[in-house]
Amino acid sequence: MAIPANYSDFSKDLNDLLNKDFPLGFSKLEINQSTSNGIKVTVNNVKNSTTGAIASDLKTKYCDKANGLTVTNTYHASNVLTAQVELQDLISHGFKLDIHGSLHPTLGTTSAKAGLELQQANVFARSSIDLLAKSGATIHTDVVVGSEGLLLGGDVAYNSGDSTIHRYNVAVGYKTPEYTLGFHATKKFTHFTAGYFHNIHKGLQVGTRASWDQAANSEVGIEIGSKYAFGKDAFVKTKINNVGVLGLGYTQILRPGVKVSLGGSFDTTRLHENVHKVGVHFVFDN
Repeated sequence: MAIPANYSDFSKDLNDLLNKDFPLGFSKLEINQSTSNGIKVTVNNVKNSTTGAIASDLKTKYCDKANGLTVTNTYHASNVLTAQVELQDLISHGFKLDIHGSLHPTLGTTSAKAGLELQQANVFARSSIDLLAKSGATIHTDVVVGSEGLLLGGDVAYNSGDSTIHRYNVAVGYKTPEYTLGFHATKKFTHFTAGYFHNIHKGLQVGTRASWDQAANSEVGIEIGSKYAFGKDAFVKTKINNVGVLGLGYTQILRPGVKVSLGGSFDTTRLHENVHKVGVHFVFDN
């Protein structure tokens, strides 16, 4: 009996197909280095193509698999420090304790969150609480249960300060090795999304998503995407929505440890206007 994905990854196959590997409107350099004692260092530099602003961060991650311990520290160029400690199988097999905190020395602000995660056959549950919230602690809980491909998930956030439920969402899906179906009702049941992902064969994937926002009284939005792999070292991705915005992406492994992704978003209804976006993402792995 398999463990289902967590609620955030409920429609991961389709979300990755339509959103991942499309660097749009920015240039990004990512460098990953690993040491023999289990420490991974990641440096990210991102330049916004419109404003020219550069955002950078340095992240270190230490994993002690024998004891189920993971410690992650991140320093952002905006002078924000974050730290995360994860303890796997702390209480019993399948339980994980997660403590996350952040500090902004310039503003003098801090935040902290503690969470528990349960992974068992057919169940993936998570719950967390804000420890330093001044307006009352918010409890976030999500659960996914699955059996024979059928998935049912729910997500809720409750604030103890004003005793109100700030968020509730549900999702229903069906997953097989070949295809995935998913339906989401979010934003307190005012935004609805249905999606289909099909892994046609090893080198070709297609998917589509339809969404409708009841609160905005908008029309149904439709997006279609595909991915075609040229062997193991390169693939191309395309997507287009019902308002004529075309997305293109190309990823190539130049050599072991070096990967580049190129992306572009083009409004086909305004080809002669300056509304298009392009980007590039370099990744160096050691």
